[in-house]
Amino acid sequence: MTDRLVYWAYALGWAVLKHLPEPVARWVFDRLADYAWRRRGPRVLQLEANLRRVRPGLHEAALRRLSRAGMRSYLRYWLESFRLPVWSRGRVARDVRIEGAEHLKDALASGRGVLAALPHMGNWDLAGTWIAQQGYPFTTVAERLKPERLFERFVEFREGQGMEVLALTGGGVNVIGTLARRLREGRLVCLVGDRDLSEAGIEVSFFGEPTRMPAGPAALCQRTGAALLPVTLWYDGPVLRGRIHPEVPVPEEGDRKERTRAMTQAMADVWERGIAEHPQDWHMLQKFWLADLASRETVGGTSAVARPAVEPVPTVEPVAEPAAEAPGV
Repeated sequence: MTDRLVYWAYALGWAVLKHLPEPVARWVFDRLADYAWRRRGPRVLQLEANLRRVRPGLHEAALRRLSRAGMRSYLRYWLESFRLPVWSRGRVARDVRIEGAEHLKDALASGRGVLAALPHMGNWDLAGTWIAQQGYPFTTVAERLKPERLFERFVEFREGQGMEVLALTGGGVNVIGTLARRLREGRLVCLVGDRDLSEAGIEVSFFGEPTRMPAGPAALCQRTGAALLPVTLWYDGPVLRGRIHPEVPVPEEGDRKERTRAMTQAMADVWERGIAEHPQDWHMLQKFWLADLASRETVGGTSAVARPAVEPVPTVEPVAEPAAEAPGV
């Protein structure tokens, strides 16, 4: 699909879907999810390969039912994101339930910054809107990819929800330095951190197999004194539920690299438990475990049902000093 067609497909979604009656829109997106699931394209097959790690004891029929639920959850994310601009504050308050908000409130009240780190679960756009409406505006990062107009629409949308969005590249802003400043100012930063797209990730054990996750969240918190709070999200009927977990502490022993590795593993352990409880809401349609990666370039490819050119909260690998260029995701 050309850049122009991609842009107009998303523009049509924003323009049309928010005006459809909600039961009709949900029916349409469930049918789209089922169509993609029945086609068994490479992303659906990869989703099932990932879910086998999460639920290794499932027989084939049960795995297929789980992957179908996963595709419906994934398309629900898109439907809600297209319709979110017309959701009222009351609707957001009604349909989002977040546990553990005291961990966020207490850390910010103490004057420390907070880095909330999420996996690709549930709907982080909606959760971010809820957080901003609680009086906690935050900073995040968006990967700049083509088409540029689509990137600008996503940024405009998220800024309208109360988010400060930093373009990873091409924005004339040092992303790592800006994130560090926000945290030192006692503010909130939100990043998705379960999938490493660089060569500098930390190897962790996840569901008993090795993979890599970005070192960025742990490294930033060590540099700034901010609290690292893992977050998990899942759907419960019409409600998006979430949990802000207790702070991942900085180990007292070891050098900086060893502390970063320990914190990243601890964060992965929290996410593992959340994903095990709600595997259908982990939207991982890409190769993830090292055993599946023939090459690093295969991570995060595209497909007809893949993520858009801009992810809401992509991950940054902050290992350079603030004056350095921001590395890739």
